[in-house]
Amino acid sequence: MGVYEYGLVACWKVTSQDKISAVLHRILDFSIAKSDKFAIACCNICNKAPVYLKSSFIPRMNTFSRMIMDIRTIKIFNHLAHSLHFGRTSRACNLSPSALTRAIQRIEDEVGKQLFLRDNRKVSLTPAGIIFKQYAEEMEQRWHQLKQDLSDDASLHGELSLYCSVTAATSILPGILGRFRENHPGVQIKLQTGDAAEALDRLSARDAQVTIAALPEQLPDSVVFIELVRTPLLFITPKESGLPVLDNGQMIDWPRTPVILAEQGLSRVRIDRWFKEKNIHPNIYAEVAGNEALLAMVGLGCGVGVVPELVLEKSPLRDRVEISSITPELTPFLIGACTLQHHLTYPVIQAFWKTVQEINTEML
Repeated sequence: MGVYEYGLVACWKVTSQDKISAVLHRILDFSIAKSDKFAIACCNICNKAPVYLKSSFIPRMNTFSRMIMDIRTIKIFNHLAHSLHFGRTSRACNLSPSALTRAIQRIEDEVGKQLFLRDNRKVSLTPAGIIFKQYAEEMEQRWHQLKQDLSDDASLHGELSLYCSVTAATSILPGILGRFRENHPGVQIKLQTGDAAEALDRLSARDAQVTIAALPEQLPDSVVFIELVRTPLLFITPKESGLPVLDNGQMIDWPRTPVILAEQGLSRVRIDRWFKEKNIHPNIYAEVAGNEALLAMVGLGCGVGVVPELVLEKSPLRDRVEISSITPELTPFLIGACTLQHHLTYPVIQAFWKTVQEINTEML
């Protein structure tokens, strides 16, 4: 939306090239109701739904403004606004760092405000950037809905991006994705696998729309979660390696027993708390990324560790380790599907979430 000095208003029009271009209408046909904080704009010809923006974003009648952005630029902004990391966004959007910088500068030039504060250490949104983020997210959501509404095919189309561990990809997702693809064959699925401890970070950074993750002890308000499976956290030891080291009372001598720990994530939080409550200072041999790597290290005889039972059951290394009966037991994992609350307005994610809910209900 932009107001031109010749008494014309630029209304958004979607073209077949996924571009948002402008259609000029007379200012007399464009209604703008302004308060001291927000403005509501609606074209009487296009019958557009109202767009809510801060008043300072509505140009004066005698100023030239051309807020013409393609949807890809909006998606780039939204990704950076969540990741707050130029390197991560440039990789996710297949852009060079310089191309990403130019894209953001073009948005800032068109808005007339600086949207990001950036230095060598961090990136943050300015007050104007926070306001524009709300607008850009709404614009992207409407774009997804518009594509679905304008589709001649009644079936669902689009892309669904998922992130999970290798174990979740082979044990939890097959049933869900099988049914989802059967019901919605037109949706393209993009699956990424990696360390389960990064799942929620990937979600908040918009690297994925849905993740399979362990329920954290405090779930962010912006995230919704559906439990799919519960799995115990197990102490494991290598077979025939002399580990763990036992004291004279046949109890584990933790200061002399090498321990393999996860670098981050919920399992690390819980084992650290377990050691602290028992006043144990563990002999940390290595810190690794991912349960699969931890299991491999234990299987090689490097030390003892903690993994979810689900990971152990699906691992080809399960015959090289033993489960150790150590008390008290650790709190089990609740594993489920996660997405951001506002993602549920996207038709594709709505359909996927419905499939997860159906399967979850059947499992109860």
